[in-house]
Amino acid sequence: MAEVIRESRPRSISSDEWKVRVDLAACYRLFVEYGWTDLVFTHCSARVPGHPDQYLINPYGLMFEEITASSLIKVDFSGNVIWGDYPVNSAGHAIHSAVLQAREDVNVVLHSHTRAGIAVSTMQCGLLPISQHACEVLGDVAYHEYDLAIAGSEECHKLGEDLGDRHCLILNNHGLLSCGRDVPEAFLLMYNVEIACKVQVDALASGQSLHYIKKSAADLLSEYGRINHEKTNHQAQLVWPSLIRRLDTKDTSYST
Repeated sequence: MAEVIRESRPRSISSDEWKVRVDLAACYRLFVEYGWTDLVFTHCSARVPGHPDQYLINPYGLMFEEITASSLIKVDFSGNVIWGDYPVNSAGHAIHSAVLQAREDVNVVLHSHTRAGIAVSTMQCGLLPISQHACEVLGDVAYHEYDLAIAGSEECHKLGEDLGDRHCLILNNHGLLSCGRDVPEAFLLMYNVEIACKVQVDALASGQSLHYIKKSAADLLSEYGRINHEKTNHQAQLVWPSLIRRLDTKDTSYST
């Protein structure tokens, strides 16, 4: 993966943290590219290298197309902003700190409220094995009952508990969440589950009887797609540089 180095890195930020900041800021811009935004009300986070109890997240109030590597705020697990000029979204802090505290193997958490994701989150059938994208993520999907008291400690504990050892969470009547070891891994998982949701909504809207992928093939796809922490995620590492090149042809300001 090509590393982007910018002279604008503040001296108080390590090169390792700056790399994560650039990737996370790029992720926010890609949310715009793929239509996954909800004004200023969703969020993506990344654990700060060398500081497992701190994470980076969007400044609450900025649109995703405005977010840059240097504008990301740094927050601790108590919700204190320790670097940055903006407040943190309290619901965002609750969700992201819950996952990061529950999963030491996870460094990045992405959350969306897309139309297709919310639509599938309302369906009692859950995500169906009717597409390759769906089957690739099905073995890594968990479900969580949405609660308006999302900022409460009890609810946060339940969210982490429901996620378990999976890397994708469908929050019923709310939206989607993906997580991974790094930004490329979490992004690719979000892409796959989002496409799976779009296909499911379209297929159900057609009114036609659905053709399900046979179980043997679905199981193989599920095993293939499930994140394995003993192996490098080659797909994510292959896709991410191409996404960065695409961003850079339009606007490189995310990396400043």
